[in-house]
Amino acid sequence: MNILVINAGSSSLKYQLMNPDTGDVTAKGLCERIGLDGRLTHKVPATGKKVEKDIPMPTHKEAIEAVMAILVDPVDGVIKSVDEIDAVGHRVLHGGDKFVASCLIDDACKQAIRDCIPLGPLHNPANLMGIEACEKAMPGKPQVAVFDTAFHMTMPPKAYRYAIPTKWYTEEHLRRYGFHGTSHRYVSARAAAMLGKPIEELKLISCHLGNGSSLSAVKDGKCQDTSMGLSPLAGVPMGTRSGDIDACVVQFIMNKYGMTADECLTMLNKKSGVLALSNGVSSDFRDLEAGAAKGDEACRLALDKFCYEVRKYIGAYAAALGGLDCLVFTAGVGENGPANRAAICAGLEFLGVKLDPERNNVRGREVRISTDDSKVQVWVIPTNEELMIAQDTAELVKAAQ
Repeated sequence: MNILVINAGSSSLKYQLMNPDTGDVTAKGLCERIGLDGRLTHKVPATGKKVEKDIPMPTHKEAIEAVMAILVDPVDGVIKSVDEIDAVGHRVLHGGDKFVASCLIDDACKQAIRDCIPLGPLHNPANLMGIEACEKAMPGKPQVAVFDTAFHMTMPPKAYRYAIPTKWYTEEHLRRYGFHGTSHRYVSARAAAMLGKPIEELKLISCHLGNGSSLSAVKDGKCQDTSMGLSPLAGVPMGTRSGDIDACVVQFIMNKYGMTADECLTMLNKKSGVLALSNGVSSDFRDLEAGAAKGDEACRLALDKFCYEVRKYIGAYAAALGGLDCLVFTAGVGENGPANRAAICAGLEFLGVKLDPERNNVRGREVRISTDDSKVQVWVIPTNEELMIAQDTAELVKAAQ
């Protein structure tokens, strides 16, 4: 099968055309500056070909049309006709508590995604635009929604409920949802395969660390707890997000500086995190490492704070799981930050974690980085959310035929 995977953002749209059985990517690319002018970057991995074009993209409709055109282009394309695309899989940020798994997209599904816009105001509208643009470009083509939140719907109430009035939960659905679920699901399953054990017999912690970061505690293949909450703002400090913070800080800042709630949350989402801790040096961990190496104490604090908070979550989740078999690092920082991985694991020896410095000196490869006698296996597993989306899409489409 040929599955087109779409990840629509507010002003961008990523795509991959792939085989869900082999994981082979036929083509991939990015439409950016949607709503401004429009730029398409298209790549063909098999040949190394890269095409860049400025194409007017006032809306996602034109972006999808540009993707369809480049895929079937006689010179730069990889298929002869759009008919060769069997189905489309969409990454959707927020499914609320309505979706515990991926689903075929119909009117009811689209309405449920609209209903979740208050919970995902930045992402869900863009996800819907991508879905509707594909409907217009490929009428009748099966489409599937894969929700970032779905993997975390197995959390027990003691993990997902906030200690707030019950009415706010029952009427407003305010609870912990969690994100990066597709990534956590992929690396959890992959870790079980690497350990050669059924996932139903494992206790593991998945660390998705990047500009946005979250951790998940997984037992028997099911999420028991996760660090992000109602929104992706909660949890460990991130590139520009503050992570967990006392709610009174928000009240204090609003009163002191005359900010609205929205203005304060913008600060916490876009101008905080390691960017703020480094005194504005960067939200990129590579820049922070370079700054720390030159003696910049603010950069060093940003890195230390990040690693400290991740380590705390690992300790807490090991307690919640009642033990730990495997610790997994994934995403940009998790896959490519050996120094950060070492700093995070330093002090986890009491759990049975023993890192091998030589094995840990790796970037972007699937590899065990713990010693042979480490009671807890530690792995770097590059995430592949697109493959998960493609596989879910293929499975649901085949089942419906």
